This record gives sequence, C-alpha cells and structure tokens, in this order.
Amino acid sequence: MAKIRTKESKALAGNSTSISENLKKQHRKEKKKTLFWKKKIKGARKKAQKDSKAMADMPPKNPQEVSCNWKALQELLKPKAAVLDSVLTAPSTYSKGKNKATEERAALKMPKVNGSERMLASKPPEKAKKNQAEPFAHPVSASSEKPVHGKNSHQAQEDGKEPKGGYRKDNVERIYGDIKQKRRKAEEEVEPKPADIWFDDVDPDDIEAALGPEAAKIARKNLGIPEVRPQQLAEEALVKEKAFEGLTKAVAMDCEMVGVGPTGKDSIVARVSIVNLFGKCVYDKYVKAMEKVTDYRTAVSGIRPENLKTGEDFKIVQEEVASILKGRVLVGHALHNDLKILFLDHPKKKIRDTQRYKPFKQEVKSGRPSLKLLCEKLLNVKVQAFEHSSVQDAQAAMRLYMMARKQWEASFKEKSKTKK
Repeated sequence: MAKIRTKESKALAGNSTSISENLKKQHRKEKKKTLFWKKKIKGARKKAQKDSKAMADMPPKNPQEVSCNWKALQELLKPKAAVLDSVLTAPSTYSKGKNKATEERAALKMPKVNGSERMLASKPPEKAKKNQAEPFAHPVSASSEKPVHGKNSHQAQEDGKEPKGGYRKDNVERIYGDIKQKRRKAEEEVEPKPADIWFDDVDPDDIEAALGPEAAKIARKNLGIPEVRPQQLAEEALVKEKAFEGLTKAVAMDCEMVGVGPTGKDSIVARVSIVNLFGKCVYDKYVKAMEKVTDYRTAVSGIRPENLKTGEDFKIVQEEVASILKGRVLVGHALHNDLKILFLDHPKKKIRDTQRYKPFKQEVKSGRPSLKLLCEKLLNVKVQAFEHSSVQDAQAAMRLYMMARKQWEASFKEKSKTKK
C-alpha cells in the first residue's frame, strides 16, 4: 500500500509542474500579443502623419485651403466687387433729377481689375467719350439726331446735366419707345390655327377624353354638332311637363345588363325601364340575378349589388313587360339586344329602332350611330355622360322618335302598300 501512495504523490507533483509551465506560456503569448498590437498602432499613426504631410504638400483643392483667413479676405473683396458691378452696369433710362453722365465719367476714371487681380490702365478720355455715347445710339434714328446748340445746350453744359455734343432727352425717349413697341409686337402670341381632325365615326366625347376639349370642339364642328349647353338638362329636354303619365299607343324600352360567367362577358338583365310618348316613366324595376354576377359593369350600367338584392324575380318582370308591350309600338335603340335578354318577341311592324332608321344614319354620317351621338347631333342634349340610366335612354329614344314620327310612320305605310 505504501508503494502505491508514493507513485500517486509523484504523479501529483508532475501535474502541478506542468500546470505552472502552461500558465507561464500563456502569459508569454499575451505579452507578445500586446507588444504586437502596440507596434501596429504606432505604425498606423506614423503612416497617418506621413499622409497628412503629403496632403499638405499637394496643391489646395478647396478655397478654404488657400489661406486660413479666407473669411477675412472675402470681406475685404466685397467692396471691390461692388465697385466693379457699378462700373460694368450701364444706365437703362435717364432720370430727370440725377446727373448720370457725371457718374459714368467717374466710373470710367476708376481702374479696372482683371481676373488675375492685376490693375489695368484706364482708357484715355477721348475713347471713354465714344464708349459713353454708344449705348444711346440707334442705327435707325442716328441720322435724324443732331447735337443741341444755343442757350439751352450752354446752360446744360454749365450745370453738368449733359456732356458736350449730347443728345436731346426727347430723342432718347422716342428711341426707347420704338424699341419697346417692337418688343411688344414680337411677344404678341399668334393665334394657333385649328388642327384638321379627320376621324370618321368617332364619338366627340371619346376624342375629348383622349385629346382634350379643343380637339372635341373641332370634331363637333366638322360633324355639324352644335355646342352642348351645360344649363340645358336632359330631363327638361326629354320629358314633357304636365303631360299624361299613363300608358300610350307607343312606348320606349331600355334595359341595363350585368356580366356573368368566369370572364363576365355573358350578360343577364338587371334593370328594365319603360316610358310613354311624353317621356314619363311607366315601368322601372330591378331584376334579381339568376346566376352569380362576376361583373356589375357599374361604370356603364350604374348597377350595384344592393340594387339586385331588392329586385324582382325575372319571370314576374318578363310577364309584366310582355303585357305592357302587347299591341303597342315599341321604340328603343338597338332593341334586338333588349328583347333577346328578356327572351321576348315583338312584331317587326311595330318596332321603331333609332339605330336602324336611315335618315338618322345619314344625318350623323354613321352606319351604326350611338344613342349619345344622335342626341348630341339631333336634339342638342348630352346623355350617358357618366353612368347610364335605362330610364333616360328610353326617354332619349322616344324623343328621337317623336321628332321624326310623321315621316317614320308615313314610310311604314308606303312599305305596306308596296308589299300588297
């Protein structure tokens, strides 16, 4: 047992000596590191000092580097700059109370400073007098101007108001007046000539949206459409006041539609409106959607989701419209679309479509005129400016029909006689 203990004690002694050696090594390493970084910092400082000296040897880049008293130098140069400005600027007009000729003489006597701050010799007095007379000379009126003689000229020379051989103030004012008139004539704006717009079958409102009001005005003139008066409301022009409000022999109909299907291209009826001969609304109902609406087309149709929620069933609307149209003349614009969307038929003899009426086409010079264009051209009324209204569209179609009713009905009678 004693032997084993001696071995263990030796091992412990060996371990303590190895630990102390390791600690010494670590201290040495740390000292080396500190010395290394100290040397590096010193070297960096020396480099910075060398760079600063090199920069000092380089030519100055900023004005502050030229001299340490830059601000003081600027303040000293300010009065010199003011004197130079007063010398260089020539007087634009004469003033009655002040003697500008004497001021110019004084300015010419002052020495000028060049850009390199060298003093230039002043001009001799004869050359100065010639230069003094140059700004007042004019090539047109030079021959008419004469030097002043007599008592007035002698007094002016004594008082110092005008130099020897000077010009009259009246002549100078007249010269400057002529110059001003010429400038005004040059500055007058020449009225632009109206551009030629050659678009055929284009709505002037579309031109206004694309090119502006001036282009639309020219297009309306070319088409012969008079200027639309903003105070003339559509209702006042299309509806007859204090007229019969019931059903008449002829009625006008218009429908508003919304989009269904994945792309919203397919259409279903959303609103039906019918008016009588005098533009009074006889029937106006929203229709509940039978399919999911993917495009309400509010910008054009004016239909919103809440309108269809409170609407009537399609079958009820279809039956009511069919009963109203039975035995009556049906007026409208592009009626084939409205009848198709309602799944209804109507006799051709009793259909009056404003889109297909030939005299309207000829007047507007369009194969398929829009209701908007017809109203602007023939009625001088602006419709469909923003969201469409089926009531207003039906009123517009009826008003167009009433305007040409006699001729239209006469043409139908002639056609029926020729067929027989």
